[in-house]
Amino acid sequence: MKYESRGGRLSNFEIKGRYKGGLVGKSWLAFCKVIDSQNEKNAVDKVYSLMGSEHGLKRDQIKIDEVKIVE
Repeated sequence: MKYESRGGRLSNFEIKGRYKGGLVGKSWLAFCKVIDSQNEKNAVDKVYSLMGSEHGLKRDQIKIDEVKIVE
């Protein structure tokens, strides 16, 4: 995954992916988050952090499918 820098200012990144969830944790559920961040790498790390704290997930239970800058 290539990470893009936008200088020192914050940009909005839309991150789409899937996480292991459901009743028994065997199905993959979709999510979409919009994160303010200086660059793509930090935005992805923030999503891992948020999903981990909100759903009790580890990084291997989260799959990032798409990252794009939204205006």
